Amino acid sequence: MNTAPTAPGADHALDALIARLATGEHAWARTCLAERRELLLDVTAATAAVADEWVRTAAGIKQLHPASPLVGEEWMSGPYAVLTYLQALQETLRRLDEGADVLGDTRITPAPGGRLAVQVLPYDTYDKLLLNGFHAEVWTTPGVTEDQLRATAGLTQRTPRRTRGVALVLGAGNIFSIPPLDVLYQLYAENRTAVLKLNPTTDPLADVYRAVFEPLTARGLVEIVTGGSGVGAALAEHPGIAAVHMTGSATTHDAVVWGTGGDGDASRASGTPKLTKPITSELGGVSPIIVLPGAWSDADLRYQAEHVATMRLHNSGCNCIAGQILVISSDWPQKNAFLTALRRALATAPARPAWYPGCEARVQSARDLHPGAEKPGGTPERTLLTGLDLTDDNESAFTTEYFGPVLGVAELPGTDARFLDAAVAAANDRLHGTLGANLIAHPDTIKALGTCLRDAIAELRYGTISVNAWTGAGYATPRATWGAFPGHTLEDVQSGIGIVHNALLLDHTERTLVTGPFRPAPRSVLHGESSLSPKPPWFVTNATAARTGRLLTEFAARPRWQDLPALFASALRG
Repeated sequence: MNTAPTAPGADHALDALIARLATGEHAWARTCLAERRELLLDVTAATAAVADEWVRTAAGIKQLHPASPLVGEEWMSGPYAVLTYLQALQETLRRLDEGADVLGDTRITPAPGGRLAVQVLPYDTYDKLLLNGFHAEVWTTPGVTEDQLRATAGLTQRTPRRTRGVALVLGAGNIFSIPPLDVLYQLYAENRTAVLKLNPTTDPLADVYRAVFEPLTARGLVEIVTGGSGVGAALAEHPGIAAVHMTGSATTHDAVVWGTGGDGDASRASGTPKLTKPITSELGGVSPIIVLPGAWSDADLRYQAEHVATMRLHNSGCNCIAGQILVISSDWPQKNAFLTALRRALATAPARPAWYPGCEARVQSARDLHPGAEKPGGTPERTLLTGLDLTDDNESAFTTEYFGPVLGVAELPGTDARFLDAAVAAANDRLHGTLGANLIAHPDTIKALGTCLRDAIAELRYGTISVNAWTGAGYATPRATWGAFPGHTLEDVQSGIGIVHNALLLDHTERTLVTGPFRPAPRSVLHGESSLSPKPPWFVTNATAARTGRLLTEFAARPRWQDLPALFASALRG
């Protein structure tokens, strides 16, 4: 269906669409858990069948050469992310259907501040092999008991007959697994049927998405529409829509909630939102990359410079979770050496166009406000802003999400726990948003900090926190939660309200913590780290990312031991 707000009969078409989803909701209430699980397996097969077309179309949207290693990003942040989620979610449904404890094989340990940590990576033997050395855990809110956690895991699928209406999903336009993942969360975590309104950027993928969801559309559970903002507004205001979920900017969120122009200002001033139904959201922000000083080798400096460059340049920097502000110690003896390595990494990373609408204008705005901006090369848009002052209340780089290849650098004094504490405070108090925060630390530094590091992580008010791993890896971990730190309001939404992903369907969650190896194999092993992972395939400098991404996607669709050798061989050549 392709509708436009001024098209004849558009209102009737939307009425009919929502009526189909309302009918589908009644059928969904009568669908048993075993059948719901089978539907997930059907969607898995449908996704695998169109994966090649998905990636070809995505590469075309992003103007990537078909032979570029960067196409690997489209495999991993596209069908691979959806397939791993489908596999994880169907396992949760299987356990629920069998009356088993959803968390029966899951490690649960204490976390600081009266929290619990639920290990979600590695989850099985395949995880231990494919992501060796990477770990992730979901932390609960303080005070939740293990009995409460186990009793509520499964969310609405514990009472599947209690459906909750029809949801509108306003799809993201930058990462192409986001729209289908958000729809699946509405259907299985919220127990709502859903209409997905595509961002116009993703319209070329409409037929791919329809093929993916055909098993659900055939039952009246999911519908997909295209069109302009008027279509989204009409759906949001439709009385048949019970709730809204969106991924995008805070500006778009506020337009949906409060309205635009003078009417929007009046609604906000009076505290009376134009949208009166529940809305959840993921809205990005200004993500920090905190580098803890230590004694690094030249190889460490080069590798972690590539790591930071990846956090900024993945998807041309058009990620809600892109690292934007590098926080570094002014007293670190290797500070200048690291910044030199970073400039080189930014300049030599593979060239790619600034494909997302408005990217060039956002970059130019950043440069206009920072006359000393550096242009490291690689592409015309890559920009480095050094000398940013964390005490300057007027510094726009701390409040503006650039959504492009612009990286800022700010310095703080100190070389020990005092630097860490100051960096955490700056991340919490000076940077807009709470979606994700990154920390990079040498193993010796981590050992010296002891429990101080975990306590500092507990103080960081971010929905996903990584140590020696990009927070984007948390997005791709299906059993992890994804979303802002809890507590935001419609009046001050920051990085959004609510979570998605969460394939264990956990309740009472606060954040996800991801950790990874400081060095890739074989250097990790030679220096005593218990990790066999080579350079991750999501690094922008990974030469075999496209082939590895394809092999990972094929494996996610049909995990088989005999397919692992080819996958490992490709990954090791990266």
